[in-house]
Amino acid sequence: MSDTSFDVIIIGGGPGGYVAAIRAAQLGLKTACIEKRGALGGTCLNVGCIPSKALLSASHHFEAAGHHLASFGVKVGKPDLDLATMMGHKDKVVADNTKGIEFLFKKNKVTYIVGAATIAAPGQVTVGETSYAAKAIVIATGSEVTPLPGVEIDEETIVSSTGALALKSLPKSLVVIGGGVIGLELGTVWRRLGAQVTVVEFLDKILPFNDGEVSKQMQRILGRQGMAFKLGTKVTKAHRKGKHVTLTLEPAAGGAAEEITADVVLVAIGRRPYTDGLGLETVGVKIGPRGFVEIDGAFRTSVPGIYAIGDVVGGAMLAHKAEEEGVALAEMLAGQHGHVNYEAIPAVVYTWPEVASVGKSEEQLKAEGVAYKVGKFPFTANGRARSMNESEGFVKVLADARTDRVLGAHIVGANAGDLIAELVMAMEFGASAEDVARTCHAHPGLGEAVKEACLAVDGRAIHI
Repeated sequence: MSDTSFDVIIIGGGPGGYVAAIRAAQLGLKTACIEKRGALGGTCLNVGCIPSKALLSASHHFEAAGHHLASFGVKVGKPDLDLATMMGHKDKVVADNTKGIEFLFKKNKVTYIVGAATIAAPGQVTVGETSYAAKAIVIATGSEVTPLPGVEIDEETIVSSTGALALKSLPKSLVVIGGGVIGLELGTVWRRLGAQVTVVEFLDKILPFNDGEVSKQMQRILGRQGMAFKLGTKVTKAHRKGKHVTLTLEPAAGGAAEEITADVVLVAIGRRPYTDGLGLETVGVKIGPRGFVEIDGAFRTSVPGIYAIGDVVGGAMLAHKAEEEGVALAEMLAGQHGHVNYEAIPAVVYTWPEVASVGKSEEQLKAEGVAYKVGKFPFTANGRARSMNESEGFVKVLADARTDRVLGAHIVGANAGDLIAELVMAMEFGASAEDVARTCHAHPGLGEAVKEACLAVDGRAIHI
């Protein structure tokens, strides 16, 4: 096999693509990964998950120093914000992670090709003047920011998530358009650092895809932290004047318009699949009405030998979902039996407290006519949470009324993103709430709240 001929060529070096490449190479397939960014990791590692968490962690420490450490007897005075150093921390984290993937490529003998790829024909990919052949081509090009008509992003005063991660100075006021995960996380960063943050959401609640009780609780918590909300409101126009932006807002249900002015506006209304320049129309790959690449249960597109994974195929647009698909597809291509359980994909919002969920919400179970039981346990009754001064939130477990199998779980609280893993595993293996309840949990630990919520499903929680 020549240097331009491979078993698998993966287009896109994000979480789905690079993980698929590594796994395929581990299984003995000659593999290449093509990425035009010039840095591996995709949106997630470069301008998404990783840099946002670096700033969330840094801003959390800043806020703790100014408002929370004194309650532990640690007096540090008023903290000074060194935004340049904070951004430097973020940039180093990103660089270290992307370089780490390059190392993993070398370790696993994955060929890394920098450039924009076009699928010229089944089994043929071109990058510039070079043509590459492959038995299997995998589209893993991810997603991009969804634009908002009437609000033109310039990445200076009207920014996407990318621009919000690289502001050169602290804005006095920030309007976030969109009350979803990205908007709330980045709004949290800048609120902690001192900006007045207002979230404008078209629907009547924030985190609209989460369990309703979670959405209500988080709005109350974030409101107490200083974040303002305009719900059931749409943005119809943005006018930039000098260093400020004036937005025109209208009630989603109709009514009189109003204006709001801010130093910076963040557009965070979601993401859409990215397929520009791939030549999918020419080669005959079928695209759905919303722009997603259509696939079957084995990640096959409408063209034999061409596959797709990750954000570009829709579903939960999450890095870890893309990774699972990448591993499953690589194993299928190697003759094994890869599988993804889409009922057990966790989702986390890295505000503070964090929000984590897996499986069905109460609203979904009601709509589907499923009989279920609810077990809840508040962190106010958890000794570890109290010792940390982190008693906001709860664990909520939904179990089948007949079989007791865990159907969904929702956590608002400190380290919720880590705590959810136990309940994801429970769902993956078809465990009942009683299975989790009968599992010994270390004391004192936040995880005891998970055990107690599962006990509460059967009305036998101990500590409430």
